[in-house]
Amino acid sequence: MTLADLTTTDTTAKPARDARAESGITIYVCVTCRGGRPLDLLPVPGAVLAGATARAAEGTGITVRPIRCLANCNRGLSAAVRRDGAWTYVFGNLDPAAGASALIEGARLFANSPDGLMPWRGRPEPLKRGLVARTPPFDFSGDP
Repeated sequence: MTLADLTTTDTTAKPARDARAESGITIYVCVTCRGGRPLDLLPVPGAVLAGATARAAEGTGITVRPIRCLANCNRGLSAAVRRDGAWTYVFGNLDPAAGASALIEGARLFANSPDGLMPWRGRPEPLKRGLVARTPPFDFSGDP
């Protein structure tokens, strides 16, 4: 079963801007997140977000990977956006349907950022309001 099989929500993918840069981006989407919704709700809202994000990423070079938990349960639905050699961003309070397009647009901004930071300007509103944390790259030596 693929992420696209998890739900039937229709999301139209945007055309790729710079597939080389975007191929270095991975979005991890928590498929167990329920975002405060009932435990018996099916499909699981996190899985809906993961499926929609995977479909929105088709043809962009952006990789979408399911993850069982990002330990952000109080602010779910959650996703992390990472790029090699750059900061990793964790977002919460994402909408199961509209969150996918925000994640892809944010990932595109991030992919083309020369300083390894996701620009605030142009970042979709759900990624501004839903920012939980950013963590430095492994080789970060600290601020002066």
